[in-house]
Amino acid sequence: MMRKPPKYCQGFLDRHGSPRWYFRRPGFDRVALPGLPWSPEFMAAYEAAAKGEPNNLGAGAAKTVPGTVAALVASYYRSSEYRNLKPITQRTYRSTIEPFREQHGEKIVAKLKREHVKAIIANLAERPAVANNWLKTIKILMRHAIDAGMRPDDPSLGIRKLRTGSSGYQSWDEEHIEAFYARHPTGSRARLALDLLLYTGQRRSDVVRMGRQQLRDGVLRLRQSKTGTELEIPLHPVLRASLDALPVKNMTFLLTEYGKPFAVAGFGNWFRDRVTEAGLPLGLAAHGLRKSACRRLAEAGCSGPQIMAISGHRNLKEVQTYIDSADRLKLARQAVQKQLDADEDRTEIVKPAREV
Repeated sequence: MMRKPPKYCQGFLDRHGSPRWYFRRPGFDRVALPGLPWSPEFMAAYEAAAKGEPNNLGAGAAKTVPGTVAALVASYYRSSEYRNLKPITQRTYRSTIEPFREQHGEKIVAKLKREHVKAIIANLAERPAVANNWLKTIKILMRHAIDAGMRPDDPSLGIRKLRTGSSGYQSWDEEHIEAFYARHPTGSRARLALDLLLYTGQRRSDVVRMGRQQLRDGVLRLRQSKTGTELEIPLHPVLRASLDALPVKNMTFLLTEYGKPFAVAGFGNWFRDRVTEAGLPLGLAAHGLRKSACRRLAEAGCSGPQIMAISGHRNLKEVQTYIDSADRLKLARQAVQKQLDADEDRTEIVKPAREV
């Protein structure tokens, strides 16, 4: 019996006999879906379409007063700049744009001044990460306001981000990885999840889509969902062992207990529970293993371009921190070894002569 397609999905055979599937939800734009229902690529596109925004740009968008922040936001959502963003990036932007519109939607864009922007950011000073996201949002909207002729300049120009005192997601140390391994042995879904994250260096949004269809001659081939970067990653023996312990009946590597591919957010929650089971500290997340992968590569002596070939980073500056840290560690070990050698030499000099 053929499995029923996901909700709002419609398909047909075109004139060449090829299947065509679309996401059709009332009030939303029609979205073409790749592959066949329930395949990894199909479900990834379906998830993005299901979490997309209505084509009316939100309730009340048509009633916005011209020149206001609300009108600016609606205009930005219609822009090619926004529409060309990846769905995951669109959702990230909207998570900050919508609160900004709720608080300041009725204000006139042309009257926004530098001191106003500074005051908005200052009110969020106790949450510097949130404040910096708002500042980024304001800068994006102001650039669009200039392009749309709503104002001649950018009042956020030159305003600096707040110091957060944090480097983002916590990187996993080797002791954390060993503790996770001790709780989740080879053959478990949790162990496979960690090995996929650690030995590919990819984001969780890409790990949940990985499957056998991407494997060829021991090389994992994928296109990153966030950046579109195409990567070819040779399998590490540890990851190969985890994959070999996996039942061959499934194409997608990681599945829920119901046998379906993970949603990105669902995977994050599920993996956090596995971290807790291993008795590891709060704050260790799936994305921290991406940092650990880069750290390991740097400590192995890999260059920036070599690390980028695995992680998919597009900016050498982003991976240079791992290389600098590894170099400092190497130099520190060499310094300690020199000190030990010197101490040993001094001991030999002062050692009393042996009696005969």
